[in-house]
Amino acid sequence: MKTPKLTVVGAGPGDPELITLKAIKAIASADVILYDALINVALLDYASPHAELIFVGKRKGCYAYQQDQINDLIVARAKSHGHVLRLKGGDPFIFGRGAEEIDVAHQHGIETYVVPGISSALAVPAYQGIPLTKRGASESFWVITGTTKSHQLSNDVKLAAQSKATVVILMGMGKLSEIVAVFSSEGKEHTPVAIIQNGTTKDEKFGVGTVATICDVVKKQNLANPAIIVIGEVVNQRVQLDSALTDLNHQLLTA
Repeated sequence: MKTPKLTVVGAGPGDPELITLKAIKAIASADVILYDALINVALLDYASPHAELIFVGKRKGCYAYQQDQINDLIVARAKSHGHVLRLKGGDPFIFGRGAEEIDVAHQHGIETYVVPGISSALAVPAYQGIPLTKRGASESFWVITGTTKSHQLSNDVKLAAQSKATVVILMGMGKLSEIVAVFSSEGKEHTPVAIIQNGTTKDEKFGVGTVATICDVVKKQNLANPAIIVIGEVVNQRVQLDSALTDLNHQLLTA
């Protein structure tokens, strides 16, 4: 009998090369992999040919499994198969409910481990040359969920709007009009805003404007989820990246 265990793994923001060596080793050793909608399926190539792959897709409007069902799957497969790997987009402890799943597994006597991932909150702006902090522009940053468990806009958005910090909002496109209203009420109409859809992937789309204009930009460029909202002066501090990612990959492989 194999020891029942759960490893919660961060798959990174979308680019399959933004995965850690530890994560790859964990994927290769798993008996069962439960994976989300936002992970790059190319990562499943690292899995054992004998592993059971189960799509438990979680995205707005797409729920292959409810959270309670995912919890039950983790426990049942760990006890029947051994090593269950939960593959989540970004970092599993940043709005990923990874801690909740580990709590459930621990309550059932299952060994639990975590492999952190590169959060989309950090990597997606970076791929567009946007530094979340920069001397003279921003001394800190907030990372906030756009929609809380009660489906309301987080109260932290109002607190963040009162600061000079960079504000990164995940899962916020459905609340964009409310978000800009909050920043406008704080006199931030001219604050730069960037929206990045499908960040770090070949389908990436980018839009930039201000608090006052970003809703029009979204409509004009047809931007939608999954996307990240970046609000702050650092958007205007965007650096010029000389090499396209494909060129960089070629350089690394041929060096």
